[in-house]
Amino acid sequence: MTRSTRPATLHAYLSYRDAPAALRWLERAFGFETTMEFPDDKGGIAHAELRRENVAIIVFSEDGAGYDRSAQRGPTVGHGLYISLATEEAVDAVYATAIAGGATEVWQPEKTEWNYRCRVLDPEGYEWTFGIHVPGAAG
Repeated sequence: MTRSTRPATLHAYLSYRDAPAALRWLERAFGFETTMEFPDDKGGIAHAELRRENVAIIVFSEDGAGYDRSAQRGPTVGHGLYISLATEEAVDAVYATAIAGGATEVWQPEKTEWNYRCRVLDPEGYEWTFGIHVPGAAG
């Protein structure tokens, strides 16, 4: 067994009906940089990777599978992705670019008892939260 000192990391993968458009939208609205992009033979994306600072996600075309998106129950779908940012100003900025880019507002940026955060739905219905809380951090 090989031992490594590299810590475990978590990365999300998302299928999009229009993955090429989703890549460009994620770049503009959330500040991701596409670091790897492999097209499929149908005009979609076989595999793409995006990064924003220490956050990396994988995106691909759903290939006609017609995956369901969770329906909103009240203001939220009840699950999604959370990205911790360094400052309240960074949360405000990503919220502004997301809304300007066509995201659906779930929560405007606001301070809660544990976090300053906002939440939006991207154009294909995935829920994204940006806040300053660092989940799992001590104290």
